[in-house]
Amino acid sequence: MKFDIQGNPDFGDLTVTLDPGESILSESGAMSRMSRHLEARGRLVGGLGKALVRKAVGGESLFLAEYRAPNRGFVSFAPGIPGTVLHRRLTGEPFYLTAGSFLACTPGVQLRTRFGGLKSFFSGEGAFFIECSGSGDLFFNAYGGLVEKQLEGRFTVDTGHLVAWEPTLDYSIGGMGGLKQTFFSGEGLVMKFSGRGTIYLQTRHLKGLAGWLSSFIR
Repeated sequence: MKFDIQGNPDFGDLTVTLDPGESILSESGAMSRMSRHLEARGRLVGGLGKALVRKAVGGESLFLAEYRAPNRGFVSFAPGIPGTVLHRRLTGEPFYLTAGSFLACTPGVQLRTRFGGLKSFFSGEGAFFIECSGSGDLFFNAYGGLVEKQLEGRFTVDTGHLVAWEPTLDYSIGGMGGLKQTFFSGEGLVMKFSGRGTIYLQTRHLKGLAGWLSSFIR
């Protein structure tokens, strides 16, 4: 399998070239174009129960789309929101994505929905995330541009700007400071990371855009 990412950072687009017998899984509805002889079908990853959980609390589709090549061909994917498409090669270690960031993966990658903790319900976002594990290629997307930050210590991030992070990082949900700061800063609850590892952030916030657009709706 070969892949090509174009259009970053504004309108990322992923094209995967499959050799005979190879396949790739994607978020349902992400396909933009493909060779006409490729075989496509819906697939429940992890069984019905896990797929229902992923849909209900993780923000992902109930079904993933699987594209298989009986002969050499290509398929292209575009995220539902404009921004950056990223690639990560998994070799057994887990990797965490926020809901809505998953785009595609090879069959050796497993997806599981994880609960972020009781406090995360009050953050408005980030209550559930996706654990990606196994071996293979993982593709995910950010809204807007991407900030890749190497952490060694402590770091605070608004949940709406979080895309992904490595398992070597610990995190907790908390306020900006005291009760007054939390409720009157306009930020509410945030995610506080600690440890050493890489974190991926997006420069735009989808809920922020929705709030701005709502002021023009009459």
